[in-house]
Amino acid sequence: MIAAAALVAVLLLLAPPVGAQIPLSSPKWSELSPQERQVLAPLAPEWDRFDATRKARWRGIAQRHSRMSPDEQQRVQQQMRPWSQLSPQERAAAREQYKNLRQLPPEQQGAVRERWEQYRNLPPEKRREISGKAPPPGAAPPGGRGPSR
Repeated sequence: MIAAAALVAVLLLLAPPVGAQIPLSSPKWSELSPQERQVLAPLAPEWDRFDATRKARWRGIAQRHSRMSPDEQQRVQQQMRPWSQLSPQERAAAREQYKNLRQLPPEQQGAVRERWEQYRNLPPEKRREISGKAPPPGAAPPGGRGPSR
C-alpha cells in the first residue's frame, strides 16, 4: 500500500501540470512524408526556420490537400510562398482585413471584389505605382524584356 502511494506520488511529480500544453512536434523538412514535401515544396527554403505551431498548420493543409478540388489545390500552391513570407503582424493584418470584408453587406463585397479585379488587371508598373512599392528583383524593366535565362 505504501509502495503504491509512493509510486503515485512519483508519477504526479513527473507528470506535467494540469493545463500544460504538450509540445508540438517540429519536424525538419527531411522528416516530412514524401506527400507533405510535394505539397509544401514552395516552403522548403524556409521550413526549418518555422516554429512548431506554424509547421503544424502547414502540415494540416498538406493533409487536406488530396481532398481539395484541383482549383483549390492550385490556389493553395500559388498563395503558399507569399503567405509564408509575411511577418506575424502582416498575417494578422491580412486576417483582420479578410474578417472586415466578410462583415460587409453582399453588395459592398461585390464592389470591393470588382475594384480588386480592376487593380489586378492593371499592368505591373501601374500596380507598383499605386501601391508605392519598388519592382521585385529580376523583374522586367518597363517596356523591356525579363531577365535572360
